[in-house]
Amino acid sequence: MPHILGLDIAGRPFRWLTAEQAILYNANGKVVWDIGEPALIFRGGINRHGQQSIVQSAPIIAVGRLDTPLVQTQNYPPLGGRNDVLFQRDRHICAYCGQQFCKDLLTRDHVVPRSRGGQDTWANLVAACRHCNHKKGARTPEEAAMPLLYLPYAPCRFEHFILSGRNILLDQMMYLTSMLPRHSRMAMH
Repeated sequence: MPHILGLDIAGRPFRWLTAEQAILYNANGKVVWDIGEPALIFRGGINRHGQQSIVQSAPIIAVGRLDTPLVQTQNYPPLGGRNDVLFQRDRHICAYCGQQFCKDLLTRDHVVPRSRGGQDTWANLVAACRHCNHKKGARTPEEAAMPLLYLPYAPCRFEHFILSGRNILLDQMMYLTSMLPRHSRMAMH
């Protein structure tokens, strides 16, 4: 079953929804607008008039009355402990040698090392191959004579949903990419 992209009424993504969550929002009349042809169709029981109940959901739904208020303190997602999203942001390319690697051969590198006060933030982390990370050690790129080939940045909310989604449907990808800022590495130029 595909996941449904849940938006708030202003069109900002708030969650990838399971099929059950999407159908509940639709069945309870909380969907105020949607985009795309139905991605889910649930058939229920038959009423006394011989009609079967049907609830369907488009791949993108805007929910007007959320059960819990959205708390949005920042426009970019938390980094968390998973490297997958960081590696996807950097397209699995080492920030120092420029080669592309599978995720098992990449590491998380702090541009300003943690031992020197560097923080675990999007703007201070890059993907690096094991060799380059070891070579750089606890030095800055300038000190190690290893200039960055690209600058780290915090993904916006739309990039985060692209990076964290699995089996994204075409309508969902088109919606999310249309909202990307120009500087995004995911934007289609």
